[in-house]
Amino acid sequence: MRPDDWHLTEDVDEFLARAGDFLRSRPALHTTPLSLTEKLRTLGPAAYGTQGPVFGRLERDGEVHATFHRFPSRGLSVTSLTPEQADTLAARLVALGHSLPSVTADRGTAIAFTEAWQQYTGATSALRVRLHLYRLAALTPPEPFPEGRGRLARRQDHEHLMRWCREFAADVGETVTIDAASWAATRFAEKRYTFWETPDGTPVSMAGVNPMVAGQVRVDPVYTPAHLRGRGYAGAVTVEVSRAALAAGAKEVVLYTNAANPTSNALYQRLGYRPLTDFDVYDFAAAEPAVG
Repeated sequence: MRPDDWHLTEDVDEFLARAGDFLRSRPALHTTPLSLTEKLRTLGPAAYGTQGPVFGRLERDGEVHATFHRFPSRGLSVTSLTPEQADTLAARLVALGHSLPSVTADRGTAIAFTEAWQQYTGATSALRVRLHLYRLAALTPPEPFPEGRGRLARRQDHEHLMRWCREFAADVGETVTIDAASWAATRFAEKRYTFWETPDGTPVSMAGVNPMVAGQVRVDPVYTPAHLRGRGYAGAVTVEVSRAALAAGAKEVVLYTNAANPTSNALYQRLGYRPLTDFDVYDFAAAEPAVG
């Protein structure tokens, strides 16, 4: 396979015109690039508060086989590749002068790309996190179900919402500023949020969902403050937003979990979510210059 089978562009509309059908062919697996490109298509590059990403598609004989995107100074996110395809992508990016801090992909692809990147650049790598991607099968509400109700977040909840998003980001190790000035450019801004409230109206948990694209909805984030955990609130609010997504016509409802968190993984499986695939994130460090 030739390195020039990879076609790069910074134009999201051009990218979607050629690669959109490929992404929509497996909407659950491609949830992240579908959500990202929809946000860029509707809001423009300013939606991420920085220069827009570079997109790439692997195309031969008019058929797209894979895609990637990366923001300046951020890591590479790529759909499933064979080892040969991963090698040609690494070679192409090196030839174009790209330096990568990380790669995110399904486990086999991430390993293959990381090995190729190390071969071409001499970089070292370290596994940062392993994620499980789950897809909803049959929604199964927990028993016993906690008292209370779900409620859509309102404008007057914005400060509360930002505070919980900051706490969630800290819990999962994300380095991000979340305040009134930065909110619109964060990955949290475009989501629709639901609070779970106790009978007296006190919010005790929240869940967000991404806008529906290609019939899929992603639940993200789900957060309960530490002192309120273990009471079933996260399960209740996840059921609430999952039901709402299905009622709105979603064909696929998905979510990511950290593979190292047994509590959340067990919870979502009890609710009817089933493993689809695993994603790995590898960080790269440039090779040390030779001394002497």
